Amino acid sequence: MRTPQGLHHVEINVHDLARTKSFYSWLMAELGYKPFQEWDKGISYKNGSTYLVFTQTEAKYKEYSFHRKHTGLNHLAFWAKSRAHVDYLRVQLKENKVSFLYDTNYPFAGGDGHYALFFEDPDRIKIEIVAPR
Repeated sequence: MRTPQGLHHVEINVHDLARTKSFYSWLMAELGYKPFQEWDKGISYKNGSTYLVFTQTEAKYKEYSFHRKHTGLNHLAFWAKSRAHVDYLRVQLKENKVSFLYDTNYPFAGGDGHYALFFEDPDRIKIEIVAPR
């Protein structure tokens, strides 16, 4: 039997699980992820053999919030289907009052030929949506 390779999963503690579920449920579907597991303190979304888990931060650890400039996770980057898909997601996010990062340089804030959208989730984790070349 062949052993799978690559990233298995990423787990992220979140400040408010209900808010996170509301934010990510449609976005994950748009990016090809399907609901995988759900329990009272978490939810996960799966694409192929890789999944993304969001779990409720315990009350005793909520004093300090996340900041991508500290040591640790900087951002998550996801593939879009196309440039048109990136543009579509941008419209959807804008309608939901999501603030964009590097918006004055959209869609090439990541450099020439790197067609991408950057924004933050409810816990201020930077999300990048990248179009294939």
